[in-house]
This record gives sequence, C-alpha cells and structure tokens, in this order.
Amino acid sequence: MNKKWVAKRLTINLTSSETEKLEKYCSITGRPATDVIRELIRSVPIEEVQNAN
Repeated sequence: MNKKWVAKRLTINLTSSETEKLEKYCSITGRPATDVIRELIRSVPIEEVQNAN
C-alpha cells in the first residue's frame, strides 16, 4: 500500500484509566497506539453528524 502521508502531530491528554486501557489494548493486540487511534478516528461517523444538522 503506497500512501502519501501529510503528517500532523497531535497531542492528547488522557486520564490514567484511559492510558491504561489504551496500553492494555495495544499489549493484547500487538498494535501500536498510533494505529489504534487512527483506526478509531477513521470510524467516527462524520457523515451521520453532518446529515443530522
């Protein structure tokens, strides 16, 4: 897969329980946090929100 990435650095503040949950998920799945967060962002149903307005 050949993607052109336009990098944007993002800093987020997580609670300790959110951090723990993310780290545990990454440990179980063997996936890096960056991939998990990207997948979650991609799954946000933006079209549904736009249609509701």
